[in-house]
Amino acid sequence: MKQKEAIPAGNEWVEKNIREFPGSPIKRIDSDWMLITAGNIESDKSNWNTMTASWGCLGELWNKDVAFFFIRPSRRTFGFANNASLVTLSFFEEKYRNALNLCGEKSGRDIDKAAAAGLNPVFFQQEPLAGAVSFKEAKDIIICKKIYVQDLNPALFLDPSIEKNYNGSDYHKMFIGEIVGYRTR
Repeated sequence: MKQKEAIPAGNEWVEKNIREFPGSPIKRIDSDWMLITAGNIESDKSNWNTMTASWGCLGELWNKDVAFFFIRPSRRTFGFANNASLVTLSFFEEKYRNALNLCGEKSGRDIDKAAAAGLNPVFFQQEPLAGAVSFKEAKDIIICKKIYVQDLNPALFLDPSIEKNYNGSDYHKMFIGEIVGYRTR
């Protein structure tokens, strides 16, 4: 018998169709922010990391509901997302703004960001979500199975103002994930 996620009573998530995601995805990602979390919890529950992000989108591609998210190679989360098959995008209420700030400003190389931010990791154990990591404080969790990755190539920027985001280095990698789960409360 497969174990259920460890979620305190009264805080259960419900599984919904991603097409019921509330609010403007642009506002939820850009203004409200999200945490991108990835890792391999099969062998070691500390072998994962999270980071705050404000770039991404939700949509449809290749007849699949997908999320696009972007991570710079210099971020500690990059290696985890690059190697994991599942990545979560977690959205929080405004009262967690300081936690999201900390997860964007500090590196998991230096501190346990979840502990410092007061966030409690949840390790999903049921298929098809087994191995995904999120947080019990999250209001909405999108679980993505990576289906495509590509380095952004500055030679292909058609708008020269894009380069202002990079100063000539540390270009993001684009990840496209098929949305295989959406949990909300």
